[in-house]
Amino acid sequence: MSLDLDNLKKLANTVRTLSIDSVQKANSGHPGLPLGAADFTSVLWANYLRFNPKDPTWINRDRFVLSAGHGCMVLYSMLHLFGYDVPMSALQSFRQWESITPGHPEFGITAGVEATTGPLGQGAANSVGLALSAKMLANRYGKDLFNYRVFTLVSDGDLMEGVAAEAASVAGHLKLNNLVYLYDDNKISLAGETEVCFTEDVAKRFEAYGWFVQTIDGHDMKAVAAALDKATAQTEKPSLICCRTVLGFGSPNKKNTHDVHGAPLGPDEVKATKRELGWPEDAQFLVPDDVKAFCAASIEKKVQGQATWNATYASWRSANGELAKKLDAQLTRAIDPKLKDELLAAFKEPKKDATRNLSGKAIQIISKHVPSFIGGSADLDPSTKTAVSGGGDVEHENYGGLNIRWGVREAAMGSGSNGLAYTQAWIPYTATFLVFSDYMRPAMRVGAISHLQALYIFTHDSFWVGEDGPTHEPIEHTMSLRIMPNMYVFRPADGVEVAMSYYAALNRKNGPSSLLFSRQNLVPLTRSASFSPDDVLKGAYALNDVAQPKLLIVATGSEVGAAVEAAQALEAEGTPTRVISMPCVELFKAQSEAFKSALLPKGVPTVAVEAGTTIGWSNLLGRDLLAIGIDHYGASAPGEVLCEKFGFTGKAVKEKIGAWLKK
Repeated sequence: MSLDLDNLKKLANTVRTLSIDSVQKANSGHPGLPLGAADFTSVLWANYLRFNPKDPTWINRDRFVLSAGHGCMVLYSMLHLFGYDVPMSALQSFRQWESITPGHPEFGITAGVEATTGPLGQGAANSVGLALSAKMLANRYGKDLFNYRVFTLVSDGDLMEGVAAEAASVAGHLKLNNLVYLYDDNKISLAGETEVCFTEDVAKRFEAYGWFVQTIDGHDMKAVAAALDKATAQTEKPSLICCRTVLGFGSPNKKNTHDVHGAPLGPDEVKATKRELGWPEDAQFLVPDDVKAFCAASIEKKVQGQATWNATYASWRSANGELAKKLDAQLTRAIDPKLKDELLAAFKEPKKDATRNLSGKAIQIISKHVPSFIGGSADLDPSTKTAVSGGGDVEHENYGGLNIRWGVREAAMGSGSNGLAYTQAWIPYTATFLVFSDYMRPAMRVGAISHLQALYIFTHDSFWVGEDGPTHEPIEHTMSLRIMPNMYVFRPADGVEVAMSYYAALNRKNGPSSLLFSRQNLVPLTRSASFSPDDVLKGAYALNDVAQPKLLIVATGSEVGAAVEAAQALEAEGTPTRVISMPCVELFKAQSEAFKSALLPKGVPTVAVEAGTTIGWSNLLGRDLLAIGIDHYGASAPGEVLCEKFGFTGKAVKEKIGAWLKK
């Protein structure tokens, strides 16, 4: 590719100086990476990356993910220079209150930011999902419509994190040739030189994963272009370009030291760096006119690129009416209006069953009615019941499959699934045992921060796992998910609650949902005559008609049955007891105060029953109460034995409540 080296070098120096000026003005930030990575990033943005700043959500744009989110000024500078809605005032208010240039990139805050990055490794793993999305869309609707690439800037820290290793393994297996990592290999991390803890051969590791690997001088723009040419020409392998750079390039006294990694240069060193770069040392936030003109010319070519695609897209829509309707439904994550009725019809005849089995039944129905619904498990679909029957596997020979085989890689599964969600073309789901949500928490937290619609399915949701013992029996996990802001946690008790929990999660567009299912069989619930399935959508409802209760029992999931047994015994002894099933605390808390106070009247003794830690129930329900749960680890024995030993039979629950009421 022909390069305008003079203007590219001026562009790179503009990025450098904007970055150090922003960090210095904020007196906070990371100048080292922008100084070092500006050369190869400038070549990428000016000559390879396809986008339209006036239409930042164009579905076939290339994605640039800054996995090394601490170096975000390199991204914000590029967004400003290439016409996104990131004005100079935003660069000048870096890291300040209500600024659109936060300390690490956040999806939904800044136009052109494709993923929330900062926790190292997450962006690298998100990129695998972003790249896989293009392959799956191309399989369904055509390569002429969907052929975008994903370019990801990764750092030493990203590649040290285990999640990046898992994700790279997945990408190699799936042969995602539309994925390119640009590795800013500067040999310096926050605390010192990387050789004190990181001496592996990264190139050989990625070759072993099945990647095409190149090593270049990251400051040699011709070498960068040649490497990108080879990377984008790959037909079966993702690419890693190891760009050897100098951290803090241009800083005469701090380059190649960890001092330049995460702290402002200081006024004197800022001036010295500008002198070193041939820049006016007293000029601040300078964008030379020739750089503006160079970027404008590049933008014009990119806009024309989308215009060409738009024509192709219009022609395709004209010739593929029904497929176009399906694509529209997918890109809006639409839900077939028939879905709720079909889900409820599937569970019309109640029977004793594990909610994981009922979930599996629901997934088969959902997959037929929601084009954007896609997912898989961490090598556990026989146990989690999450494979779509007859749907086929997503593989490099068939990206049109409906089941993603993540392997035993929960970390990559969570982050890769978030990558699918970032495209806003999919409602992805993942599946593993609840106890292994620990491996996924960083991705789940970022998903909640980013308001991603993703479904995290967890089975084996209590000590009823039984013989597998304490390592596989979740205790604190359900409550730990509830304390995550913007995370909805569903723990249904039977088929109707399973159906409506899925329906609620599929309609929740501004945040993720965790769905927790039992391994053991649960008895179907008997409800009051006034019950409507839509009551489940309120998060909690009364199972029995007790107008003036003297006791309230709130339960979730497998403990609802025990709560009902206990209530019947208490009722027989003269204590009118209302049993409330609460499949989703977050939905309940979102209801009106009138509804909440009517269902859970204040001043009435209240008991919460759940096979998990008792910490948190008083806060969630806003009152002093008796929490019947388990605040110790489990044991290895049949689930029925553990239920009796740990006091979760209806009889044991009733006895605990009776003793408490007598106090």
